[in-house]
Amino acid sequence: MENNDILIRLRYAQDIKNTDMVEIFKLGGVEVTKEEVLKMLKKPKDSYDHEADDDEDYINCNNVKLESFLNGYIIFKRGKQDPKPGQPDSPARSKESINNILLKKLKIALALTSEDMLDIFNKAGITVTKGELSAILRKEGHKNYKECGDKYARNFLKGLAIKYRG
Repeated sequence: MENNDILIRLRYAQDIKNTDMVEIFKLGGVEVTKEEVLKMLKKPKDSYDHEADDDEDYINCNNVKLESFLNGYIIFKRGKQDPKPGQPDSPARSKESINNILLKKLKIALALTSEDMLDIFNKAGITVTKGELSAILRKEGHKNYKECGDKYARNFLKGLAIKYRG
């Protein structure tokens, strides 16, 4: 699943306004304008045509921008947290799957428990066990770490939309 699609689905599920999107990016450390956000939220004319990436009305959202957005979303929903002594001011960029990062950061931002997350998956019509969810939420490199596939990420965002928008 493309990062722009994740942004579009998350924006819909949480009913985030364009001005709030700009603010969330800013909180995450990325300066974007409202026009740039609108270009990120636009689907390319033809996703099968590789020349559509050259479309001037479309901005690709890379992993750094999406992770910054998710960090900003945590701050937007929960407030700024003072760093603990010895902890860096800004979080390090993760090299793990963007889908795993998405689930972890949304869990933090929305203050979800594992039970809440399982309920959201169920609303989307997918059954995830506690063990599978635990493996997805683990740190990369852990022996039980499991990479989150697009199916899980897509259905989690679908479940969020059902839960928050009805």
